[in-house]
Parts: sequence; C-alpha cells; structure tokens
Amino acid sequence: MPISDNVPDSSISRVKWVQIQLLSGGASSIAEVSLLLPLDVVKTRLQLQTNAVVKGQSHYRGVFDAFAKIYRQEGITAFWRGIIPPLLIDTPRRAVKFMVFEQLKPVFFFGASKPTLITYALAGGCAGITEAIMQNPFEVIKVTQQANRKQKLSTIHVARTIFQSDGFGSRGFYKGVGATVARNFIFHVMYFGFFCTMRDVTPICKDRTNEFLRKCGLALLSGWLGCIASIPFDVAKSRMQGPQPVQGQIKYSGALQTVSTIYREEGLRALYKGLTPQLMRGGPGGAILLLGYEYMTYLILRNLA
Repeated sequence: MPISDNVPDSSISRVKWVQIQLLSGGASSIAEVSLLLPLDVVKTRLQLQTNAVVKGQSHYRGVFDAFAKIYRQEGITAFWRGIIPPLLIDTPRRAVKFMVFEQLKPVFFFGASKPTLITYALAGGCAGITEAIMQNPFEVIKVTQQANRKQKLSTIHVARTIFQSDGFGSRGFYKGVGATVARNFIFHVMYFGFFCTMRDVTPICKDRTNEFLRKCGLALLSGWLGCIASIPFDVAKSRMQGPQPVQGQIKYSGALQTVSTIYREEGLRALYKGLTPQLMRGGPGGAILLLGYEYMTYLILRNLA
C-alpha cells in the first residue's frame, strides 16, 4: 500500500483484501471529511471571492475572519454544507486511487529493480487523474452548495438542478474538470513521490511510537508540499465551478485560461487564495487518512486471525 506497510496476508484471498482496503479507506475518509470539511468551506469562499467588494455581501479578510463571519451570519451548520457529496465519493475514489497506484507502479520502473521517485510520482499522478474524473461531478455539487450564502441547498436539489440545466457536459457535472485533473495530478505527484521515497530512504524506527511519528511527519509534509504545488489550479477549479461574476457570461472557461486571467487581473497572490485552510486540511488530512487506514486495517486483520 502507498502509505502503509501492511502487506496482504497469503492466507487472505485477493477479493477479501480488496474488501479490507475499501472498508479501511472508507472509514478513514469519513473521519477526514467530517472533521476537516469546515476548512474546505472557508477555502472555497476565499477562492470564489474577488478583490472587488460586493455591496450587501460580506468580504472575508482572511481565514479567521471568514470563520467568524460565516458562523455569525449563517450558523455553525454552514461549515458542513456540501458534506454529502464528498462522503458519497470518498470511499470509492480513494479505493480506486490506491488500486491504480499499485497497478501502475511496475509500468514506471523503467528497468529499475525497485520503485524510484519517478515510479511513485508518475503512478501517483495517474492515480490522481483517475480520482479527478470520478470526483468532479461531486465537486461541482459541493462548490455550488458552499458558494450559496443565503440558504441551505440539499444535495439532491442541487444535483437535479445541474442535471436539468446543463447535464454531464463541460457546463454541468464536468464543469472545471481540466482544473480538477491538473490539481489532482500535481498534488499526487508530490504526495506519493515525496512520501513513498522518503519513507523508503529514512531509517525505520524500532520504537512503535517513534515509527508512528515518523510516518505522520512524512505524511504531513507530503500533504503540505502537494497543497502548495497544486493550489493555483484549485483556485481555478473553484472559479470555474462556482458562480460566474456576471450571470449569463462565462468568464472562467479553461484551467490555464482561468489561471492566466486571475494572475493578470488580481495578481500572483490571488492564485494562492485559500492556501492557509488548504494547508490546515491537507497536512492533517493526510495524517488522518494514514492513521485511520492503518488502524482499521490492523483491527480487521487481527479479527480475521
């Protein structure tokens, strides 16, 4: 496994091991989403916000100001808007992502006797692309819910509205898919490439607590590096999937075009909007996934023994 030393027991069938992966990955995903979604809501609001101050609408000066204003104006439940889409997609997409990563690693050995940085990076990037294709429709629904400041829109209502008005095309459920693919590819190249390489080259600690901390530290740093490298396309994704500045006019249409437009009109800093909540979620989120996955796998294997 990419972030676990657990190796399938020869006494457990391949099908059973896949079921263990799905269950462990699903449990860790539910924990990660439930605990850290408020950071995603704040990140999305900051990314959708341009430099212009809109009359009658709160302008967020930063992460903590956004937290305070959202809580004061919309209530605590606003921080969990859009939770259903990520809960529904996280279990299968992460299971498929890990499977694709493992299956593609041998393809990228390029004659080497064991995995290298290039192996992990390319396999991880391809896994990220697969994840993005599965994830994009749910991202469109989630961003639509999180962008709404006036009312709580149900997931089914938002999905039905998007399907009826725009379908599955580039203006519907696959709006912004280019930016999602670019973001996920870059993030997973950094995450898998750095984490797996450093895990292999740094000494394994004999003490269980120190080994636990070693892996958590590597996962945390890997998540942060991935966030920093991919955040411009995450901003572009939010702009493409969220409400356009002028109703009826498509200003943000392509990943590179959107990045270029934001840079030209708002400057380089605008491409890193939402970086703080992204770092606050990306690093700990990676650690939660690691801990949850390994803990659940350990419990399941122990019960099967």
